[in-house]
Amino acid sequence: MLDSLRSCRTACVLLKSLAALCMLTAPWWSGAADARMVAKSVTWTFENARFRSVLVYDDAITAKRPGVLMVPAWFGVNDAAIRKAEDIAGKRYVILLTDMYGETIRPRNSDEARAATKPLLSNRGVMRRRANFALEQLRSYADSAPIDLTRMAAIGFCFGGAAVLDLARSGADISSVVSFHGNLTTDDPDLAKQIRARVLVMNGADDATTSPDFGAFMQEMRRSSAPWEFTVIGHAVHCFTETEATASAGLCRYDAHAAAQSYSLMSQWLEDGFSSAK
Repeated sequence: MLDSLRSCRTACVLLKSLAALCMLTAPWWSGAADARMVAKSVTWTFENARFRSVLVYDDAITAKRPGVLMVPAWFGVNDAAIRKAEDIAGKRYVILLTDMYGETIRPRNSDEARAATKPLLSNRGVMRRRANFALEQLRSYADSAPIDLTRMAAIGFCFGGAAVLDLARSGADISSVVSFHGNLTTDDPDLAKQIRARVLVMNGADDATTSPDFGAFMQEMRRSSAPWEFTVIGHAVHCFTETEATASAGLCRYDAHAAAQSYSLMSQWLEDGFSSAK
């Protein structure tokens, strides 16, 4: 009898844990059956380079919604990044999945991705200009997509986290910036004084790629008068939202619990920012 009670208690704990995880992830799939997602290729030319990005939103509803600039991980704009943008956008956002490299650069492996990011990470002024121009492009699409220009934000993953943090450091006029397992370095810590957006940064406690920069990043952000939060997620390593990072061990690995937790935190952070902007 005692063993049976213990088994029941264990089953209940597992069911409660699964229910909590479903509640965290529900916003990204609920209503998917009646969604009509648009993933529209958009291009622009900036500083003698041509860029090809993707505008993502559900056109089954006409209500205006926040515009979100999204910079993907270092593999850039590809099918996996588009699927992620669609999942996040749902009925809630219009997302511009942003090409930071130029339309001829589409990394197929880590070596190519490293080569694509190097010029931008070593010349942060170029990255800030490209991110700001992409934000201008997103605003310009309000004539053809249901974007509420009073509610604008940016999110980024890995390399994309560095890009949106540099967008914030440039003083961009948006409500919020969210970085997932992003590069935290900067070429000028004093730029933090220019930040106007609310900044949420989430990195894994066991992220060997970014953890050496945790202390310097917090010192930098103390120079900012804008609201900011740095969340360290226990046991998570780099790439914890990247579903294609399927290795059972290593420096870069998807973590379903960390992903659900970080998306939930992002959702609340963006909503708080949009509410305060009204």
